[in-house]
Amino acid sequence: MLSTSLTVGDKPYAITAMVTLCGHDAVIAVGGGEAPHVGAAALASPRPSLEQNGEISATASVLCVMGHKDDLLARDAALRLASRLNTTVLVSVGLHLDQATKEDIRQLQVNFDQMISAIEIWLKHQKR
Repeated sequence: MLSTSLTVGDKPYAITAMVTLCGHDAVIAVGGGEAPHVGAAALASPRPSLEQNGEISATASVLCVMGHKDDLLARDAALRLASRLNTTVLVSVGLHLDQATKEDIRQLQVNFDQMISAIEIWLKHQKR
């Protein structure tokens, strides 16, 4: 197995990820803010697009810790990576800032999106 650690952004909006290749599949743990944790996990598997256009899509199953709102981030990231890389992907996400404002949440989202792009680039490079 091959692993890497990536960080995007500065405190308190820093997002850190641990990415591990398990054969062709990927396991990704993403944490950030003031209290990284496991808030939700999504497992996505690639499949042919339902539009029957020859493209790869994905389907996902999600588990979320009660009271957490990390499930949409985990699901979107897992679906994106599984369909673009045509492989099974497990993504765990836990981001937290105390008393987060809408702007705080927006900045965490921007950094999270940049992190998923960085992970995609790293994974594509490993699959060469």
